[in-house]
Amino acid sequence: MPEAPTIDGANTTWLLVSTALVLLMTPGLALFYGGLNRAKGVLNMMMMSFSAIGLISILWWFYGFSVAFGADVNGFWGDPGAYLGTKTFLAETDLWGATAENPSGIGVPLYVFMAFQMVFAVITVALISGAIADRAKFAGWLLFAFGWATLVYFPVAHWVWGGGIIGGDIHALDFAGGTAVHINAGAAALAVALVLGKRLGWPREGMKPHNIPLVALGAGLLWFGWFGFNAGSELTVDSVAGLAFINTQLATAAAVLGWIAVEWIKDRKPTMVGASSGAVAGLVAITPACGFIAPWAAVLLGVVAGAVCALAISLKYKLGYDDSLDVVGVHFVGGWIGSLWLGLFATNSVNSAITDVVGASDGLFYGGGATQLGRQALAGLIVTVWSFGIAWVLAFVIEKTIGFRVKGEDEVEGIDIAEHAESSYDLSPAGGGSGSAFAMAGIGTPGGGTTSGAKPEAEPAEPVSEKVAG
Repeated sequence: MPEAPTIDGANTTWLLVSTALVLLMTPGLALFYGGLNRAKGVLNMMMMSFSAIGLISILWWFYGFSVAFGADVNGFWGDPGAYLGTKTFLAETDLWGATAENPSGIGVPLYVFMAFQMVFAVITVALISGAIADRAKFAGWLLFAFGWATLVYFPVAHWVWGGGIIGGDIHALDFAGGTAVHINAGAAALAVALVLGKRLGWPREGMKPHNIPLVALGAGLLWFGWFGFNAGSELTVDSVAGLAFINTQLATAAAVLGWIAVEWIKDRKPTMVGASSGAVAGLVAITPACGFIAPWAAVLLGVVAGAVCALAISLKYKLGYDDSLDVVGVHFVGGWIGSLWLGLFATNSVNSAITDVVGASDGLFYGGGATQLGRQALAGLIVTVWSFGIAWVLAFVIEKTIGFRVKGEDEVEGIDIAEHAESSYDLSPAGGGSGSAFAMAGIGTPGGGTTSGAKPEAEPAEPVSEKVAG
């Protein structure tokens, strides 16, 4: 006879901590993107991340969780009424994964699992915003986020993790979101960037990161929070959670080295922006694979992802699309690398759930042949086509109705003022004095540079590297 439902304190605590870690990643993303942006658009950039926390959290509670994790209806979405926000789930039997044979499930209250998956939905939507820096109306962004989450993220989460076509039928692997999060968001980012068009002056003007320490701080917070993202996705406290944890660290560390090695070879100078971007590329690539591959394969994956993503960010110059903060080059490309890596290096020897739970196969280099590689490629292709297509249609309709792109003069003068009536840095004279904030800091004073009455130096004839803060 099955035992009475029991909450597992260790699993519940770990998932609550992991949820808080993943939530912290979205403010970290705001700092990372904000630092990469120009000073006159940093607040708009950060507002898109913070607004995603507000909007997507409510949508997820009300119907998103039901669509993603409700009982499968047809392979494409879950029962929308299963966990509708008008219901409450506080009974002792409301434990995630509970069945008649196992009333405790994994011993985690349903609301804890709902909250954990909620913060995944939040950051996936926020990731898209980096591709449209400096030129998207805030109202247009909110409408797009609402439509894309509803039509793309919630169903795709079901396809991958809720028993839908990708996890349940195709048997593709995705431990923590390489397909559902990164390929998904990267494809949408490319679509929206194409609809909105290029920033004024791009690529002639050097649109440099305005605050590199902010970039490094954001990357550090993302790295910290990602342990909850990856190791938390095991949902229980066990050896696979430990594997996902160590693999996350190893792949990210190796990707930092891979990215700066490419910079060193190409430009003779490794940069802080490069190291930060390399860390994010490694985090992205290891996400789908962290609980399914051995640590040595995670190190190799990090090196490859760091190097390939460092090269991939130049595609926007060759192909002519303005992906402002390299969402495509890092998240889309990195997500594909990590997903395909499973077709090569996934092994039941580190996680028997590959076969026992998902019904997948070992990778090519572990004797499984090319079957799993084909499954991974098909899963990525399905998500790419669906996400890109829906995102393009949504962005196009928004642009043709309420307008998605700001006016040219607002873009030139600064989207922060135009959309939010505030600016990130107050450089006006303070305290009634005649000196500017720069002068008060000893910059531009006699003996330290130009005086307040001196004419500014002429702009350089050649564009300045975007890696150099200005």
